[in-house]
Amino acid sequence: MERPPNLAAAIDAAAEALIGVLDSATTRRHVTVPPTQLRVLSLISTRPETNVNRLAELLEVVPSSASRLCDRLEATGLLRRVADPRDRREVRLVPTAAAETLLRELQERRHQAVQAVLDRMPDRVQDELLIALLAFGQAATVTADAQADSPARTA
Repeated sequence: MERPPNLAAAIDAAAEALIGVLDSATTRRHVTVPPTQLRVLSLISTRPETNVNRLAELLEVVPSSASRLCDRLEATGLLRRVADPRDRREVRLVPTAAAETLLRELQERRHQAVQAVLDRMPDRVQDELLIALLAFGQAATVTADAQADSPARTA
């Protein structure tokens, strides 16, 4: 394996390898739900207050596109639109039990695929990787929080 010229390049290469492992775990099992729809289900399952407009923001698409995605998911029984109990004018997006099962199964497959790669690495390296990933996640969170707190720039 050719050595990347710097740490950022090494992380980029590792991220590509990780994406390949995760994608393989999904496609190998003949998942019939397209990746974009899986992303929608994942987003709304972790954000229970999501409506179509918020989903559009998260996906960086126009609300009509997000609504069509929801229509498809609703037609396949993976999504329900329900009135918000606090404001009946608001419609919340809720994954069905079938969607939650699908997401759990996919997560388990992905974890197994990653574990298979980790099992080929020495324990010491796994420990070092865990420490590095935790530090990276913490640094990324601090960076994201700082950007959210800074005032918006104008041209």
